[in-house]
Amino acid sequence: MMNKQLSCLLIPVLLLCLLLSAAAADGYDLPKMYPLNDGGEAVINDVSSGFFRPVSDRNRVFYEIFTGSFSDSDGDGIGDLRGIINRLDYLNDGDPFSGTSLGIEGIWLTPIFESPSYHKYDVTDYYKIDPAFGTVEDLQELLRLCHERDILVILDLPLNHTGNRNAWFRSFTGAHVIGNKANKYYDYYSWISGDDPTPAGRHFMRVSGSTDLYECNFSDDMPELNFENEEVFREAVNIARYYLDLGVDGFRFDAAKYIDYGSNPESIAFWKRYLAELRAVKPDIYTVAEVWDGEGIMDQYQSCVNCFRFSISQAEGLLAETAKKGNVNRYTAYVENYLRKNTGLRDDAMFIPFISNHDMDRSAGYLTVASGHMGMAANLYLLGPGSPFIYYGEEIGLRGSRGGARTDANRRLAMLWGDGDTVKDPVGADYGSQSTYTVADLKGMSSSLLNHYKKLLMIRKANPEIARGTYTAVPLADTKAGGFKTEWEGSTVYVFHNTTVSKVRIDLNAVADPVPSVLAASVGNEDALLEAGILTLPAQCSAVVR
Repeated sequence: MMNKQLSCLLIPVLLLCLLLSAAAADGYDLPKMYPLNDGGEAVINDVSSGFFRPVSDRNRVFYEIFTGSFSDSDGDGIGDLRGIINRLDYLNDGDPFSGTSLGIEGIWLTPIFESPSYHKYDVTDYYKIDPAFGTVEDLQELLRLCHERDILVILDLPLNHTGNRNAWFRSFTGAHVIGNKANKYYDYYSWISGDDPTPAGRHFMRVSGSTDLYECNFSDDMPELNFENEEVFREAVNIARYYLDLGVDGFRFDAAKYIDYGSNPESIAFWKRYLAELRAVKPDIYTVAEVWDGEGIMDQYQSCVNCFRFSISQAEGLLAETAKKGNVNRYTAYVENYLRKNTGLRDDAMFIPFISNHDMDRSAGYLTVASGHMGMAANLYLLGPGSPFIYYGEEIGLRGSRGGARTDANRRLAMLWGDGDTVKDPVGADYGSQSTYTVADLKGMSSSLLNHYKKLLMIRKANPEIARGTYTAVPLADTKAGGFKTEWEGSTVYVFHNTTVSKVRIDLNAVADPVPSVLAASVGNEDALLEAGILTLPAQCSAVVR
């Protein structure tokens, strides 16, 4: 009886072995299998570090963490700073070629200041860490540990508005109720008299107990500061200086174009002056601004601060379009044109690509993991210049969209760790079609999206020219495959992408000078091949040659 049962178990195994052997004999590449460490995690071991040179500049991959949704250290269901500390080995274990860490080089923390909301963009006190997230000592410890691993940390700084529970606003409303113009806070916020006409396209609410109205374009609970008041400007500088003194590396500026609502020239003038003050304190400060608008408006702000490239993000953006069997030549031409216009504007001018963030539907919903489009989009923007931003959970195919409830909470759902982490979805979330897999599930799967992201960041680190070299698009005729050349400190690297479902052969002898002879890296379901100047790119595959 035992022998019969054993035979029943062995037959499927033998059949699988025969099928795999036949596939290999017919020239089909078998799925890559990485070795597992003692923790059951795949160890990526096929990225050469032979061309690696240590560089510590601003051209690095950032990881946006919606703090309250990432990792919970104390069991209250809310993500916190110590939860992030506990997950540092997942993010970056300090060894760029360990093969097990994601390998990010920077962290963007969404607001951590004291606030009554789950999102914290309505700040009550800029000088206090929200108790749900931890303490200033927790922040200092996080900064110290990150800096030991060469991870930069930037804070989300919403300066356009505060929350209506802020002591400044309470003093402002009190002064308006009694008409005390001598009060320091009387002009701290943007306001108009009840007798004045309301400016077109702007939203105001009446100050309780007064005929005056305060400006609040984002929410009635978010009164807008008056930066024509010099004291408000000085306070904004002081806030930034306080956190720079703590060791923060820089800031992401929320709603940057609304500092002077409806006037881009005035808002730009503010940022030029403000950033000049901050750079005097910290010359190498990392800054990036949210200017959610068209290319023309973003480029105006680019003269003083790096801006996220919203035009290539989301479901209709050029990144998603290209990843879904699109023409890579259009994407590389866009990047080359952007760099040509903006390089030289400032010493720290950079390209800042991303697929989605906390204000957008998650990319796994419209790109999908199974189609290979998620992985291909990652290839395009991570194996490229500048400072890309990954939204937490993107690397595991986390999903989320506003849906019928019309709430952004559905875009900021709890990270799926699968190891007992008690972090919960934010208040108001009702999204019901979450990712099938957790980090615990995916880390041992060689072909998982998580390990795909790990490999991409290893490749980028191993070939430093990709992030910071002089970029030249390499257009290819009669194909949607495309690529670029990047030159840095005497070395030349080419990156090519094939987003289609068919194999592509590229004659490098005809398009590259010098002609690459080394296949430095390949990422996709099958490996690329380089022979006698001919690069063969399988479907949905990218390659680095040098």
